[in-house]
Amino acid sequence: MPWLLPRLAGSVLATWAGMVVGAEVGDWLGWPALCMGIGAALGLAAITTLDALRARRVLDWLRGAGQGSAPAEGGVWSELTYRFERLLRARDRALSDERQRLSQFLQAIEASPNGVLLLDAEGQIDWCNAVAADHFGLDPVRDRGQRVTNLLRAPAFVAHMQQGQFDHPVTVPGPLGRHTLSVTVRPYGDGLKLVLSQDITERERSDAMRRDFVANVSHEMRTPLTVLAGFVETMATLPLTEVERQRVLRLMEQQTTRMQTLLTDLLTLAQLEGSPRPPADQWVSVDALMAQVRADGEALSAGRHRLVFHVPPGGEIAGSATELLSAVGNLVTNAVRYTPDGGQIDVHWRVRADGAGEIDVVDNGVGIDREHIPRLTERFYRVDGSRSRDTGGTGLGLSIVKHVVQRHGGELDIESERGKGSRFRIVVPTARVRVRHNAAAVADAPR
Repeated sequence: MPWLLPRLAGSVLATWAGMVVGAEVGDWLGWPALCMGIGAALGLAAITTLDALRARRVLDWLRGAGQGSAPAEGGVWSELTYRFERLLRARDRALSDERQRLSQFLQAIEASPNGVLLLDAEGQIDWCNAVAADHFGLDPVRDRGQRVTNLLRAPAFVAHMQQGQFDHPVTVPGPLGRHTLSVTVRPYGDGLKLVLSQDITERERSDAMRRDFVANVSHEMRTPLTVLAGFVETMATLPLTEVERQRVLRLMEQQTTRMQTLLTDLLTLAQLEGSPRPPADQWVSVDALMAQVRADGEALSAGRHRLVFHVPPGGEIAGSATELLSAVGNLVTNAVRYTPDGGQIDVHWRVRADGAGEIDVVDNGVGIDREHIPRLTERFYRVDGSRSRDTGGTGLGLSIVKHVVQRHGGELDIESERGKGSRFRIVVPTARVRVRHNAAAVADAPR
């Protein structure tokens, strides 16, 4: 302790100086011993007062949380302030590191796709991330310190919190019923709770669609199978004439064809959903595509309709020829099925001024009421179920068209009015359309 000897020497020197001064004064007054004692006491008092002032300055510095430079008092006080300053700076560095780690931890939670809510032992909100605030309709600042069950009043959640059994998540509706949430509560620490929320709206919707899809497929398959089973039993148990037998066989063939068509459409949908997007560098000739669509449409119509194709030469679309043929073919097939005999079906192809391509299929058939249009591309959705089955439809054609168009980055627009026909338009993006420069430029004329 290098400060100890100077401090002792200073105390001895101050006492000795006081005694010397006291002795001088005592000789003059005639009380040398008394004045020498008083001088020694005053010397000690002086050095003690100086120490007290130094201690006061050090205490004032410490009361200010060690802000600014430490007072340079010398001696033991310099040693003390140096030690204190080192401790304070180490504390500040540790607090800064802790704040940085806490900030990084909170940033990581903010980046989570799930909502995170921290509750204290009283069930009050300590902190929540932005996702939880959106899920539960909270304000991260204003609602801090509020009891969570006063703000989240879904009966299932309130009951879950009151029961205290947190071994399974609870499903609750979000604010205004906009979404469905799966909420998991995990206790930790001394009565604290961690609330995790996950938006399962899309998953619930997908599960519902999957259930509906299975139910619809089962229903669609059950009907022809029931009919076939009845016909097989009829042929096995009843004596039929040749005419009756041929009629039953024709009906059985129709039901078999119906099941084959349904299975083909289901496989097409499965392939569309499970395969990568069509290539953007594989070009399909619109001329050849429309020629095949026209041949298929005329075969289905069997002369009952007038099919007119307006297809300028040279057009090409980047993508899958099979998928494009399926999409346009489905539109023309639907037009033939729902247009009365003698009606006309027009198919147009053109390149717009912005470079995008358009395929229009227009008929003057029975048309569709407006309220049905938003749902036409849903699987198995039918405006008139009995009529669709009579025409051989499966209820999957427009769903296939929508998938093909979306996979090519395009859009499907539908315009229709009851009794005035329909227009189905496929819009292909500019990046997937081109016109061969070596093609002859001819006017848009019917073929």
